[in-house]
This record gives sequence, structure tokens and C-alpha cells, in this order.
Amino acid sequence: MADVIIPELAESITEGTIAQWLKNPGERVEKGDYLLELETDKVNVEIIAEHSGVLQNTIKASGDTVQVGEVVAQIEEGSAESAEAPKVEAPKEEAKTEAKTEAPKQTQTPAATHDYPASPAARKLARERGVDLSQVPVADPLGRVSKQDVANAGKAPSPAPASSRSSEEKKPAENPAKPVERQKMTRRRATIAKNLVEVQQTAAILTTFNEVDLTAVMELRKKRKDDFLAEHDVKLGFMSFFTKAVVSALKKYPLLNAEIQGNELVIKKFYDIGVAVSTNDGLVVPVVRDADRLGFADIEKEIGRLALKARDSKLALSDLQGGSFTITNGGTFGSLLSTPILNAPQVGILGMHTIQYRPVAVDRETVEIRPMMYIALSYDHRIVDGKEAVGFLVRIKELLEDPEKFLLEV
Repeated sequence: MADVIIPELAESITEGTIAQWLKNPGERVEKGDYLLELETDKVNVEIIAEHSGVLQNTIKASGDTVQVGEVVAQIEEGSAESAEAPKVEAPKEEAKTEAKTEAPKQTQTPAATHDYPASPAARKLARERGVDLSQVPVADPLGRVSKQDVANAGKAPSPAPASSRSSEEKKPAENPAKPVERQKMTRRRATIAKNLVEVQQTAAILTTFNEVDLTAVMELRKKRKDDFLAEHDVKLGFMSFFTKAVVSALKKYPLLNAEIQGNELVIKKFYDIGVAVSTNDGLVVPVVRDADRLGFADIEKEIGRLALKARDSKLALSDLQGGSFTITNGGTFGSLLSTPILNAPQVGILGMHTIQYRPVAVDRETVEIRPMMYIALSYDHRIVDGKEAVGFLVRIKELLEDPEKFLLEV
């Protein structure tokens, strides 16, 4: 017997929750096959088989929390025939008789027995909606559960077993006139909640605001967007401008690119900028590495690549680790103003917001309608003073209102 052990995942991850077994006990597996899906605090990881054989003794079930290094199942090495042989003990005559006796009860098709795996998209949707895959009617003649099958099953609850129904009937409704729906928090959502509370309890968070006139940026994008797209095969967005501006401001105000470790300040001389991305599983912050060395096109491509991986739940742990500063854009959802929470252990986060055309006094005699955006900087006041925080935002404002400074590096 070979043990199935939860491998080392990352330095900061010591445990996870089994989201789904991808193989069933008694099923043949080959080395390299995916055995189970593990939900960690940051990403979902599929654990592979290190040995070939038949899966036996699944010690842990879906929903169980497991530690790195813990044995969760065993694989009986060897051929499937030799492993399954002991199960067939009855003589052929008796087997035929039993088959005839049981035939009236076996009315389920292979699709209904769910001996075949569900697609990854189906498993993900089932977890989100709390749908039991064993109760999902399947259209595929081979019995594979599709995402649409899960979606259809979620519209009407499947009948529960008699024992489950009897236990549920004993539970009085909280208040029939005030219906509620209870959902178990996913591991990632619970971790997000824990981290947000922890950072507010341990850091001295303060937020300062400014506003930016984006006229120059918008005119530049309008003028150059076609040439930029033709040259680099990517659209020129706002994020590359803000990322460039943040890097420049961090170089001028380095304490915002630091973190506290014990009684020491660790001031980072690199610029790995996290970009917050909203997904169905919660907010994740993939990191654009060495943003100071990237051009506008490279930044746009990298942000697009990471955002796509995030929405497809394909981010690796390495995509999320080691950021030195974070940018979050609530403006994509229409937010006019907000106070972003730090992404610990970082000490600064920049919040972008929606662009609104507002009347602006250009001088004492002229008022014009300009595209304006409020920007917010939340920072850890333990190491960053108000003067530095305000100067940081002013630097970003100057660069965005005069984009030529990006080229001249002034």
C-alpha cells in the first residue's frame, strides 16, 4: 500500500479543506492522475497520484480539513485485475441468480448512478450552490455531470433521503414569516474575513484622499489607442498608467513599499504590484512582478493574463505571493469613494474609483466639465506619516495629469 499524502504547497500554507474527491474508492488510478481537489486559503490545488494502482481507504472525506503531510488515502499498487479479484468470490451460478433477483431494483441507468466524474466547472458550481452531485440528474449517456446539470438541479431541490427528511422535520423553522437561507462559508471566504479583521486590529489604518483630472490620459488614450493595439496586440487601459504612477511614487516615498517584521522595517527595493481582482470565490490579488521594468504594453498584458487566470480559478500560489503594494479598482463596479483595507503585511493600498464628469474651476474665471476620479490611499500610520501619504497621492496626481512626465521621468 502506498500512502496518499498532502504535499508541501507553499511556505505560508499548512492546511486545506478537501473540496472534492476526483477518484472513487476502488477506482484504478495512474501516476499523475488528479486524485482530489484541495481548497486552501488562497487557491484550489489538485493533488496528483504519486503511484499507480487502485484507490483504497479514503481516510478523509469532502469537507474535511487536512494538514500538510497528512495521509488522506491509500493506493494498492499493482494491476486493477489483481486488486479487484478478491471482491469477486461468488460462483457464476450464484452471481447469475442474484442478478436475476436484483434486476427489478436496478432501474437506474449509468448516468443516474454517477460512477463517472463531474467536470471541474460542475464541481465548482456544485460547491458554490451546495448541490450534492450524487443527486443531480445527468443528461450525458456516459454519466458525466456537466455544469448545466448542476445548474438545473439547483433550480429545484432534489428529494432528500427519508432519514434526512425525518431529521429535518424535527427542526422547527426559525420564523416561517421571515425565511432565511443558510450557506456555509467557503474556506477562502472565511480566511478573507479573518484576515480583514486581523489587519484592522493590528495596523493603524488611516486613509487620505485626492482627486485626479484624467483629461490628459483620456486624450492620450484616444489619440494612440489604435496604434497601440496594432503594435502590441493589447488595448491601452488605465491600469498601466496607474501602475506606472504608483511605481514612481513608491520610489519617492519608499516607506509605502515596506513592511514590519518584529521590531524592524523591511524596505523593499523591488516593485511587485498586486492588482485586486474580483472573482466568484472572493477577492484575490495576483502580483505583477518587477513592474518598474515593464512598459505600458507589458503591464497591460500581464494584468490581463492574471485577471483571466483568476476568473478561471487557475491562479497558482506563486501568482499571489510576495506583493509589495496593492492597487484596487472599485470604479469598475461604480464606486465613487471608498476606504480600502490593507493587504497585510503590506502597509499601503491605492483605491481607484469611477470616473465622473464634473464641473471644475480651471482658474478664477473658467469652469469646465472634466473627467474626474477620486483616489484613496490607505496606509499603516505606524510607519507612514500623513505628510508622506499626502505626498504619495500628489505625486500620482501630477503624473496622471501630465503623462509626459512618464517619458521624461521627472
